[in-house]
Amino acid sequence: MSWDSYLDNLVAQSKDASGTAHVDRCCIIGLDGGAAWTTAGHACALKLQGQEGPNIAKCFKSKDFTAFMSGGVRAEGEKYQFLREEEGKTVLAKKKGNGAITLQASKTAIVLGHCPEGGQQGNTNKAVGVIADYLESLGM
Repeated sequence: MSWDSYLDNLVAQSKDASGTAHVDRCCIIGLDGGAAWTTAGHACALKLQGQEGPNIAKCFKSKDFTAFMSGGVRAEGEKYQFLREEEGKTVLAKKKGNGAITLQASKTAIVLGHCPEGGQQGNTNKAVGVIADYLESLGM
């Protein structure tokens, strides 16, 4: 099964009243080990590199976000400043000039959405939450 259609849905969920999308790149990875569920070939793919996926998954699996607090959240080779963690399942981070990233875990996956610089991270948070909550409702 391809999970790439979820990326299109995530981008659509981030649109504001004027139709502007506030997610430009996104992906879904497994909570166990951080393996990609979505493909890098998707037009809106957030392409994690090297150990980024496994490192993100490790923090979410253990619900220990101190690595993010001290070393930032790494995605696509960029280091995003950790902003906060919510309820042990959502992480928000930003990088000046590069936008922001929202990560939310379900039972078995982590949904990541990137908000471009100047975009509304609140819309990104909502969109990531919709997909993560949907996966959770499926027991995933």
